Amino acid sequence: MTQHPRSLEWINRLISLDTTSRNSNLELIELVAEELSRFGIEATVLPTEEGDKANLLATIPAADGTRTGGVVLSAHTDVVPVDDQDWHSDPFVPEVRDGRLYGRGSADMKSYLGVILSRLPELTSARLAEPVHLALTHDEEVGCVGGARLVQDVQRLGLEPHTCIVGEPTSMRIIRGHKSINLIEVTFTGIAAHSSLTPHGVNAIEHAARLIRYAREQADRWRTEGPHDDAYPVAWTTGSVNLVRGGIAGNTVPETCTLQLEFRGLTTLDVDAVIEGIEAEAARIEADMRAEAEGSQRAGQVGVRVELLAKVPGLDTEPSSRAVELATRLGAEPSDGKVTYGTEAGQFAGTGIATVVCGPGDIAQAHAADEYVELAQIEACENFVDRLVAELSTEEDR
Repeated sequence: MTQHPRSLEWINRLISLDTTSRNSNLELIELVAEELSRFGIEATVLPTEEGDKANLLATIPAADGTRTGGVVLSAHTDVVPVDDQDWHSDPFVPEVRDGRLYGRGSADMKSYLGVILSRLPELTSARLAEPVHLALTHDEEVGCVGGARLVQDVQRLGLEPHTCIVGEPTSMRIIRGHKSINLIEVTFTGIAAHSSLTPHGVNAIEHAARLIRYAREQADRWRTEGPHDDAYPVAWTTGSVNLVRGGIAGNTVPETCTLQLEFRGLTTLDVDAVIEGIEAEAARIEADMRAEAEGSQRAGQVGVRVELLAKVPGLDTEPSSRAVELATRLGAEPSDGKVTYGTEAGQFAGTGIATVVCGPGDIAQAHAADEYVELAQIEACENFVDRLVAELSTEEDR
């Protein structure tokens, strides 16, 4: 039988904490660590170098004390901003209306974490045949930054889990595949000049436009030439330039221009080769800019800098994976579909852990104004975690 009040209490507490990625997540991490301590579980808090954010790892051991192996339940703690969105209620004051729970993070992904925390009494009192690991991360929404560190810590601590369930909103469907996320920032530095004296300057925007054209032509080739995978709603690798900043006035040759380009790749894509291609094109543009600046007293400042901001691997889990089999036994809906958005699942899978994405809520609601999760989805997640406890319990405890 479901226990909405207990789950909703935890979900509401989590939503009320503004863990937008630009903010600290320490209040949430400390809250979870304190709750785990109440049940005799010591959390390992892993702060960033700056100390304003942290990951958390905690192990609920097997009945015989075993702390290695087992299953990871993974959730990120940050949410996206609500700036300039038209909400009909306070995003950080959760509200139930018409069978839905509204609030920032209700779908992505504090409902999943809230259900897990509500089941700590059951998880810690059961005679588990193998351990359950709770993994919380910071800064998933800005490039899965915390996840990259956390999977290294899982290995460093010798936890050796065999399965991971990442609770992103999938409407409790089992998602086996998603694309990689790759974000690159390129900064062009030219020479400023009055627009009536263009030969005295090097126009950073115009040279940046060459890389924008290169990126678009590459994206067009992916669309027309493939490879294609029809399991995705968009069947090819996609790419786009999504941010451009440059110039100071309409009568000034711009000295600087910065752009960010992103590509989301099928798992068959050679990501490193694509990045190398972008770097090579940037180098060609830089050479032309320097040739144009030859003879200028400021020629030494001219250049192009390429910075990789995010490189998050894709996910391609086999249908026969133990993660798929486990999630199916727990009542999640099997699916052959793949998703275009990225998650931390590829980071776990990259270390050899069988991983799927499965959690309450619909990705269509994530990041949107009036974000919500259906109460029925919370109930389905409760049943999922309850079945996990039963699945991992020893025979005499069932």
